[in-house]
Amino acid sequence: MSELDPFYASAPTTELSKQLLGMLLTYESPKGKVGGWIVETEAYLGQKDSAAHAFNGRRTASNEPLYGPPGTVYIYSIHGRYLLDVAAQAKDTPQGILIRAIEPAIGVDIMLANRHKPGTNLTNGPGKLMEAFGIADKKMNFEIFGDGRLNIDKQTKKIPTTIESSNRIGVANQGDWATKPLRYFVKGNPYVSGIAKRDVDQKYFGWR
Repeated sequence: MSELDPFYASAPTTELSKQLLGMLLTYESPKGKVGGWIVETEAYLGQKDSAAHAFNGRRTASNEPLYGPPGTVYIYSIHGRYLLDVAAQAKDTPQGILIRAIEPAIGVDIMLANRHKPGTNLTNGPGKLMEAFGIADKKMNFEIFGDGRLNIDKQTKKIPTTIESSNRIGVANQGDWATKPLRYFVKGNPYVSGIAKRDVDQKYFGWR
């Protein structure tokens, strides 16, 4: 794979956030390969987005991966938990997509050993999935998805029946952009964070 992955600059970040749903996120962990289907994402639109790390052109050592080439790994911590983001758009255009939740598919036993939370609570949030993966540092920052131990397989994909959107989670105090519908998820999937039991598609988990 080349250094640049054209996929992550091939459409607006909002559209890419939807396209990631159903793709397979994997991590070659020291204990073995783990991964799952992406079921929830959030788009962050750079300098104009009051909830984004690069709002008003903010550029620091910690958010520098956001300014990297499309497909750059950006891991950051908040409240002691690590979150996984992929840089979108061209280099120096600091937009990103937060991977919020996955439906486990590979190495579930490893993830359970890492997190000790069976059922949907294993990976139904951005900090939870990173804990399940066993990632607790930022050492993979600046790597390109697919070049290192983290990969998003765009060929192996499930197709959501319906993609829904809502306001992003945890950014309520972040200005005018806090309520914009930039969170995308597979309708009916039980691993979507905060989904009510009555809304779960028990038969198909929201896939076609």
